[in-house]
Amino acid sequence: MSSPSHVAETPITDRNELVATLASGEKPQAQWRIGTEHEKFGFRLDDLRPPTFDGDRGIEALLTGLTRFGWDPVQEDGRTIALLRDNASVTLEPAGQLELSGAALETIHQTCVETGTHLNEVAQVAGELQLGFLGMGFQPKWTRDEMPWMPKGRYKIMREYMPKVGTLGLDMMTRTCTVQVNLDYATEADMVKKFRVSLALQPIATALFADSPFTEGAPNGYQSYRSHIWTDTDNDRTGMLDFVFEDGFGYERYVDYLLDVPMYFSYRDGRYHDASGQSFRDFMVGKLPVLPGQLPTLRDWSDHMTTAFPEVRLKKYLEMRGADAGPWSRLCALPAFWVGLLYDDAALDAAWDLVRDFSLVERNVLRDGVPWHGLKLPFRNGTVLDLSREALKIAVAGLKRRAARNADGQDESKFLEVLQEIVDSGLTPADRKLALFHGEWGGNIDPVFKEFAY
Repeated sequence: MSSPSHVAETPITDRNELVATLASGEKPQAQWRIGTEHEKFGFRLDDLRPPTFDGDRGIEALLTGLTRFGWDPVQEDGRTIALLRDNASVTLEPAGQLELSGAALETIHQTCVETGTHLNEVAQVAGELQLGFLGMGFQPKWTRDEMPWMPKGRYKIMREYMPKVGTLGLDMMTRTCTVQVNLDYATEADMVKKFRVSLALQPIATALFADSPFTEGAPNGYQSYRSHIWTDTDNDRTGMLDFVFEDGFGYERYVDYLLDVPMYFSYRDGRYHDASGQSFRDFMVGKLPVLPGQLPTLRDWSDHMTTAFPEVRLKKYLEMRGADAGPWSRLCALPAFWVGLLYDDAALDAAWDLVRDFSLVERNVLRDGVPWHGLKLPFRNGTVLDLSREALKIAVAGLKRRAARNADGQDESKFLEVLQEIVDSGLTPADRKLALFHGEWGGNIDPVFKEFAY
C-alpha cells in the first residue's frame, strides 16, 4: 500500500484527463523498466512477536537506523513512517510489514542486487535491535488482535471501513505479505494484451509462489491463504476483472471501473479526509460529502488508483499482484517470470496462445481453486502444474532472447532456476514447510522464524 502520492495538485475537470494519465505511461520498448516490490514480517528474536511502531526496538527505530545508509525520512504528524533514496522507497504496511518499493531498473540482475542490498541493510540494523524478518505470504503464528497498527492516517480509515465490506480485510492489512513487479507497455494495444495474459496467468504465479499454509501456528488447509483472503476483502475493488477480456477494452474502460470503485480518502492539507464508501464520480462534480464544493486533483486520482486491489492493477504501468512473499531467491524470480513472459514479443505471443481460449469460468476457477490446491488443482486434461511448466518454459525462452547478461555472462533466466525446481518436484514452498511442520518441527511453528528468516 502506498504513501501519499507526489503527483502535482492539478485540478481535474474532465474524464479525458484520467484516461490521459494512463496513456501517459506508454513507453518505447527501449525505455521499459522493471520495478520490484516486496513485503516482509518483522519479529523480535526473543519472543517472535511483531515489533510495535514505538519503542527502542520498534519499527520507527528501525527506519531511523536505516537512514545511516543514505535513506531520507518521510514523516507524518512528526513520526518517521517511510524512507526515500534513489527513486526507491521503504514503507510500512498496516501492521509494520516492511516494504521495499524498488527503483525502475533495466534488468533482473539490477533488481536482485537492489533487493539484496536492502535486505543486508535491514539485517544490520535489525540485528542491533534484536529483530528478524521473515518472508511468507501470511503471518504464521500471531492472531489478528496480536498484530500492531502503524500510525498512518490512511490505515485508520481503512481499518474502520474494511469490516463493512468483507470478513478478511483486516487480515489482508495486518497479516499478509506479497512480492510484485511493475512493468511497462508501449501502446494501448500492448497494454491490453499484457493485461489479459497476466490476468489469465496470475493464478499460475500464485501456485508457484504459494507460501502461506499456516494460521495461528497450525496448518490452515491452504497453499496460499494470502490469496484466499482477497476473495473476502472487498469485492468492489478485487478480483479477476472479467471486463478486461471483453471487446473494446482499453484505458477508458479501466477508468470507468476505477470511477466505480468506492473511495477511501482524500489527502488534503497534510491530513487524510475520510471519504470511505463515497464516489469519485461525485468528487468530479464537486459533490463529495466530505469535501463539498471541492474538485479532485491529479494527486487524488493517483491515490485513488492505489486503492483498487485486483489481481493485476493498471496505473501508468501494470502491477502483478498474485504472489506470496518469500526468500531472496523468489523475490528475484517473480520479476524474472513476468519479464520473461511479457517483455519479449515471441514470449508474449506464446503466452497469449496458451491462455487465449480460457473461458471466463475457467479463469475464475483457477483464481478461486489455486489458493486451496496450488499446483495440484485439476485443469482441463491436466493440472495447474502442467500449465506452470508451459508458462515457465515460455518465460525462460523469453529471458534468453532478451540476453541481458551480468558480468559473468549469465542471462536473466538463471533467476528462474528456483521455480524450475518447484515445477520439477511438483512441491510448492507451502508443501515443503508443511512437511517440516509435520516432520522435524514436531508440530511447532516457531522454527520457521529461524530457518526461513532473511
